[in-house]
Amino acid sequence: MRSTTVWDGGGTRLRMCEVGTRDGLQMESQFVPTEDKIALVNALSHTGLAKIEVTSFTSPTAIPALRDAEIVMCEIDRVPGVVYTALVPNMRGAERAIDARTDELNLVMSVSETHNIANLRMTREQSFASLSQVIALAQQARVPVNVSLSCVFGCPMEGDVAEEQVFAFVQRFADLGVQGITLCDTTGMAFPSQVARITSHAIKGWPTLEFTLHFHNTRGMGLSNVLAAIDAGARQFDASLGGLGGCPYAPGASGNVCSEEIVHALQCMGYDTGVDLDALIAAAGRLPALIGHDVPSQIVKAGKRLDTHPAPADFDAIRERALARASQRAA
Repeated sequence: MRSTTVWDGGGTRLRMCEVGTRDGLQMESQFVPTEDKIALVNALSHTGLAKIEVTSFTSPTAIPALRDAEIVMCEIDRVPGVVYTALVPNMRGAERAIDARTDELNLVMSVSETHNIANLRMTREQSFASLSQVIALAQQARVPVNVSLSCVFGCPMEGDVAEEQVFAFVQRFADLGVQGITLCDTTGMAFPSQVARITSHAIKGWPTLEFTLHFHNTRGMGLSNVLAAIDAGARQFDASLGGLGGCPYAPGASGNVCSEEIVHALQCMGYDTGVDLDALIAAAGRLPALIGHDVPSQIVKAGKRLDTHPAPADFDAIRERALARASQRAA
């Protein structure tokens, strides 16, 4: 008989990293005004999140939605204990991010050769060489570096990605002295047993690295994958406010796992996320007005599990009739 896991957090502390202000907003066609971005980050800063990926220091031509990266990063309120990170694609982006007082540089490349060429216009070796220079610059400036490895759990063009390729790049970046690695399920191809295997191997193999798990809910397995990763030892997760996000190489796919849905589920199971869920839901409630459309979040729509609603207006009369019928049957 197969054993089953009983999900009881027992107060286990998890760190939640918000990526919606970068990973989510970069996918939106409607430009969110700079002052609204700043206000949203400031609201998120007071929810208890461990880290916020504020923006991306990418070419404004490539990602016009985040063309105000410097202003946003410079003008947000910094709450002690919150790490303010940003995606950095190259040396120029790194210089801009460092000048804007970014707490951490988040670098990205894919472990899939096809995806890396399609997405970044470089081979993996070219990306690694470029990112190596960025890491050296960051170390000179004493700014921590996290590397997000895309397509760890599968590539939409190649299919399965060999796990030895994943771990080879983890080792190469560890050798360069990065502080953390994010294992990314870029297009929602991960499944729980695979997640458990890869996460466990990574944590045991590189105990000094800070591993983050980044899931999409493309095929409805986002929460299941989070739970599998927790069971394998993961303690830090990316999620996106309102469930915003996605990937241009997964047409029609839903976005990243939703921050408020994941926090709600984990808190129901006894995990300590350190997050004020009501404040997080309030922040998510701002999104439709900012981006011009509804968001995937079911918590924004339906509320928390124990949110109650008024009984029907004629409830008292219904109850009296029910009690009368019960009395007549008893007689």
